[in-house]
Amino acid sequence: MDDATEPGALEPSLPFWVTVTEEGDDDSMGLFGRGNGEPVLRSVPLGPLRKNLAQTVDALQQLFEDAAARGGTLPLAEAQLSFQVTASGGVQLVGSGQMQGTRGLTLIFRRPPEQP
Repeated sequence: MDDATEPGALEPSLPFWVTVTEEGDDDSMGLFGRGNGEPVLRSVPLGPLRKNLAQTVDALQQLFEDAAARGGTLPLAEAQLSFQVTASGGVQLVGSGQMQGTRGLTLIFRRPPEQP
């Protein structure tokens, strides 16, 4: 039997380095802190992370589909977005102004080559 399905088993998680931005607020901990706190290694639960990442990707794909449908002389062929993961498994997209001098996770969406 899988550990995750046994009663009392800990939820599967992944370790992420996070920076505490506000004391006591787990959702404020992401890869890029607003404060000057030291990074700490935290276990991020996979259930909420999986759900939140799937919802974010679904919403982005709909936006890209809408943009691609506009056509024009410069059609959308690729999009790159960076995001951070909060300690509770949240997904937050990061604007370019916040990305200067930081590391992050990047999602790259490419249009597949057209079939002949």
